[in-house]
Amino acid sequence: MFPIIPANSVAASGNTEGIFGFGTTYVNETNLVSNTGVVSSDVVGVGTTRERLAATQYGGDKGIFGFGDDTLWYNTMDETNLVSNTGVVASDQAADTGTPRTAVAACSFGEDKGIFGFGWASGGSGITNLVSNTGVVASDVAAVGTPRSSLAACEYGDDKGIFGFGDDGSATAVTNLVSNTGVVASDQVTETGTARYTLSACSYGGDKGIFGFGSTGSYTAITNLVSNAGVVASDQAAVTGTARGSLAACEFGGDKGIFGFGTTGSVTGVTNLVSNTGVVASDVVAVGTARSNLAACSFN
Repeated sequence: MFPIIPANSVAASGNTEGIFGFGTTYVNETNLVSNTGVVSSDVVGVGTTRERLAATQYGGDKGIFGFGDDTLWYNTMDETNLVSNTGVVASDQAADTGTPRTAVAACSFGEDKGIFGFGWASGGSGITNLVSNTGVVASDVAAVGTPRSSLAACEYGDDKGIFGFGDDGSATAVTNLVSNTGVVASDQVTETGTARYTLSACSYGGDKGIFGFGSTGSYTAITNLVSNAGVVASDQAAVTGTARGSLAACEFGGDKGIFGFGTTGSVTGVTNLVSNTGVVASDVVAVGTARSNLAACSFN
């Protein structure tokens, strides 16, 4: 008899390793994250150098980097780069789709698909672009929710997603749930957590999520857990990690997470591991080029 593997188990999740990539000042280097949360030294870059992009897993075991800018917000982009299930980043995809924009967020949904959403395109945007289970980015879906940029997103509940926080002219704590078919809901009525932007988010525990760090005008190290029903909790006391913004985060090991890099006013390469119960650890010494405005996703 074949064993029954739970839907959120390590074997089924396809979230065992991760990758950080791109960032300030306009680089395309990447750093792999092992299934134990060890960050590698720099891997030679592939693809158009850029910052303020986003990344998400797709296909169950692969990833995609997308959007961003390469000249201080003004030259917004729609380039995408696929990541294989061994962490190899491909050159720019020939057929880019969707409104070019920067300061976007992305997450997976439906177990094998992804979504890029919101961002800046001559103003805050609320449009989204779905990613198929073969890595094809779809054309724009009309905006739902408060247009904003510099937000974050993560998966929760095995097959759903959530966009949260960001800048809509000022810091906000607005969140928008994503169904298991990629439909983005209107703003949640009750906002929770300190309003901020340039934060990051990842899933943990197999079916939960966490938003962390970011700026209110001053850099923070606060975090907000997301339940497996998409409920965002109030602030957790600041962790022992370095307060910063413009960082990235991804899942690894099937049920854990990692926040990494960012800026404190100066770029940094420190990382903070997230346990499978959502506890954020103190700083791990930097490995790889210190940078900010990068992106991260899981693969394999």
